[in-house]
Amino acid sequence: MRNRLTAFILIGMVAGVLTGYVANLWVGGDEATAKDVAGYFHLLADIFLHLIKMIIAPLVFSTLVAGIAHMGDSAALGRIGGRALAWFIIASLISLTLGLILVNFFQPGAGLNLVRSGVDSGVSTEGLNFRDFVLHIFPTSMIGAMAENSILQIVVFSLFVGVALTAIGEKGKPIVTVIEAMVELMLQVTGYVMRVAPLAVFGALASSITVQGLGVLQTYGELVGEFYIAIFCLWGLLFLAGSLFLGKRMIKLVRYVREPILIAFSTASSEAAYPKMLEQLDRFGVPRRIYSFVLPLGYSFNLDGSMMYATFATIFIAQAYGIDLPITTQITILLVLMVTSKGIAAVPRASLVVVAATLGQFDLPVEGIAFILAVDHFMDMGRTATNVLGNAIATSVITKWEGMLEVEEPEDVPHPKAPAHTSADGRRGLELASDMVEDPRKG
Repeated sequence: MRNRLTAFILIGMVAGVLTGYVANLWVGGDEATAKDVAGYFHLLADIFLHLIKMIIAPLVFSTLVAGIAHMGDSAALGRIGGRALAWFIIASLISLTLGLILVNFFQPGAGLNLVRSGVDSGVSTEGLNFRDFVLHIFPTSMIGAMAENSILQIVVFSLFVGVALTAIGEKGKPIVTVIEAMVELMLQVTGYVMRVAPLAVFGALASSITVQGLGVLQTYGELVGEFYIAIFCLWGLLFLAGSLFLGKRMIKLVRYVREPILIAFSTASSEAAYPKMLEQLDRFGVPRRIYSFVLPLGYSFNLDGSMMYATFATIFIAQAYGIDLPITTQITILLVLMVTSKGIAAVPRASLVVVAATLGQFDLPVEGIAFILAVDHFMDMGRTATNVLGNAIATSVITKWEGMLEVEEPEDVPHPKAPAHTSADGRRGLELASDMVEDPRKG
């Protein structure tokens, strides 16, 4: 089923582009009609994203609490969290720096000679208040956090519950058993939801092409093309970094996570790829108690593609308006982006919000955001897929550091349940106790 799903997703992408192109030829001349038709196409993607949002909160809560309960002690939790944050910070700096270097090399905005008008960009930057972001991390209601799919708040609450279950020992075992059953239940539901993914891919692409047509890629071809060259360079660096720790298994990791990457790329949604990423990391040999903790953190703090986009778009807009920024100012912008980008997880159109806030802080033309809005969706596809790949590599490398990386499952072996998690976790559940006894470092 898994290989068929990959094929169906690719078919959905091609069919979406062709269908959108035909629809654009048919109704593209009437903007209102085109938007109506595109809305019906996008209904498929909206349904899928609603289903994904339906399962994200209970899936994150149950897998994270179960993972912490099996981890055994808070020292292991702190060590893994520290290593994860260290990797995230280094990866963010590399992404930002690479974006800065390549946008100066390509000069995609040079010669556009845009004129500053002072028109509002239409992008709100209120979500960038750092104090509010820090306060937002800590939930006032677990029910509210789940209702809003606030991943960071769910993570904080789950940390408290998981550590408390570990502390009370035997008395907490019945609750752990219930939560483990909840994990299996949510993974089964996830399997059902993922079958809708090819239709969502078709709808998302058909919708975009119906309204904007293929010509939008030609008009902004230089910007989009050079941005994707930068993205591929970042992929190369991420692959090399992963290979330093994973060796030849890095190639296998890329093969295992190709489906989550395709889903993220075609829907421009990291959330859409999250359930499938859990399944594939499990198959690759990452224990649940690691990925259930590191991956949600990565979705908030390890946004490699978004980091690169932020520097690329900020300097591009300065170039488009003929503003010459000295290298010291560009480095300052990079450092500001490094800090402000950590608070964007729950902000709609997060990368654009960060860019708009940074432009305003350095008295650059914020209205330049409007110039890239036409192709932002296509660039968002690339940066979202990069975020997913970066988190897969980060989680696998941290698992390797902890000495917990297991032998991957053969890709062509079907599982009795969907998704593939189930039998793997049955096997790994039996290995948890022996891991602790045989190698204390794995605790």
